Amino acid sequence: MLQLLISGGMIVDGAGNPGFFGAVGVEGEDVHIFRGDISSLEAETGIDATGKVVCPGFIDMHAHSGLVLLAEPEHHPKVRQGITTELIGVDGNSYAPFLDRADLRQFIELNSGLDGAPDLAQEWSTVAEYLSLFDRRASVNVAYIIGNAPLRICAVGWRDQPATGSQIENMRALLREGMEEGAFGISTGLDYPPGSYADTQELVQLSREAARLGGIYHTHVRNSLGDRFLDPFKEAIDIGRQSEIPCHLTHLYQRVTAPGGARKILGLVEEGREEGLDVTFDSYPYIYSSTRLLIIFPQWAQDGGPESLKEVMRSQEGRERLRKEISPRGPSWEDMWLTYFKHPHNHRFEGRSIAEIAEMTDKDEVDAVCDLLLEEDLQTSYVTIGPNGHTLPNFVTHPLSMVGSDAVLLGDFPSPRTYGTFPVILSELVREEQAMTLENAVRKMTSFPAQRLGLPDRGLLRDGMKADIVVFDPDTVKAPATRRQPKQYPIGIDYVIVNGQVVIEQGRHTGALAGRALRRGRPAT
Repeated sequence: MLQLLISGGMIVDGAGNPGFFGAVGVEGEDVHIFRGDISSLEAETGIDATGKVVCPGFIDMHAHSGLVLLAEPEHHPKVRQGITTELIGVDGNSYAPFLDRADLRQFIELNSGLDGAPDLAQEWSTVAEYLSLFDRRASVNVAYIIGNAPLRICAVGWRDQPATGSQIENMRALLREGMEEGAFGISTGLDYPPGSYADTQELVQLSREAARLGGIYHTHVRNSLGDRFLDPFKEAIDIGRQSEIPCHLTHLYQRVTAPGGARKILGLVEEGREEGLDVTFDSYPYIYSSTRLLIIFPQWAQDGGPESLKEVMRSQEGRERLRKEISPRGPSWEDMWLTYFKHPHNHRFEGRSIAEIAEMTDKDEVDAVCDLLLEEDLQTSYVTIGPNGHTLPNFVTHPLSMVGSDAVLLGDFPSPRTYGTFPVILSELVREEQAMTLENAVRKMTSFPAQRLGLPDRGLLRDGMKADIVVFDPDTVKAPATRRQPKQYPIGIDYVIVNGQVVIEQGRHTGALAGRALRRGRPAT
């Protein structure tokens, strides 16, 4: 007897094929597809999907859930979108391996404006120890990629200095061990110290090691490089070329402040493919970007780690230099809205711009930011206008694009993409604008990222595949989240099933923690 039978719906299998009517059965953790008469089938639970789409669970190619998911395992903002697997460890900012647990604690503080700083009962050192914390303890699966920042901290330290040959070998050894324990490759975030201190050749050497083990290079590019427009992407693609590794450009879009157009950026990707390079990217369908507030600080100020940065912010000389060098990351200080304050007396600043906060506190903008970060232990994040909304659909609908939410799950005013990335594509780009077919959109969310990562048993609805499934209404699905009211769950996503267990039932969370850490080269257990 089947434990679950989903009948009456249109099956969109994730491969880009036309949808067809049939039934999806779940036995244990595996999928069975049925066509024709199903009257003889017996199941413990039946789901009537008449008028609905039944498709594979969505895979988020850029997730900042590496700590939040441990503290809030039901993961409502993401699983309610239909997300069943997330790629964590992105932007070079991952949490294993760490040889010194004091370094781990410092790195959590440094990156708290992206991943939070929850009070966790456990600590870890290795990739294996870290991944074990997710097995049957979260509502979604995670795939893990190793950031170059912990590798550099372990081998080089927190300083801005070139890595020696022996230090690079140590980083390669740590990367190799982590991938043997299940990681899917290496990530970089070349706007984020200390990982940003790595030069091109250091990254080539690490990527060669990851390539040897079948991994990918997943990169937030070095946006300060050269012309600050095309040169950052040229470096990333060249790293892929030199190391012979699949290169994945994450959260790719034309910045609203970019000196050129989207066509030139996409042209670099297409030229790389024509050359024979394995280049792909992910994008999200919102004009709002978001990250840790520390990103506005120059690299020299962060040289040495979080304690050195605090000393710079406390010193008169440091403040004077910062006032000269720090500028808004976005159109203006009026367009950078802060969130995630732990002290109650600072909650009045939630959702307000840096310009407003400076006026409220009668301070210069840079002084206001420094004082808040010192008081909040560096954890504040911000939302701003990042992508150019006019050209954004060109990226989301591009044949080489997957979907990555880049969702920051912090504060009272996160970016609306935290709650709406996947359903807004289904509602606005598929149903309303008809910018791409439903089947193609589902492929971007399922089999394409599974193929990119190397997940052989997910991303498709076919016999024997793992039962990660979404049931949604194509006529009503939408994302009501806005910048002013971002914490609104999607509409029209009725069921989400992870590893054969119903996690979302008729739009409500069942409390099931069915997710696990997916490990490279190993079957799910």
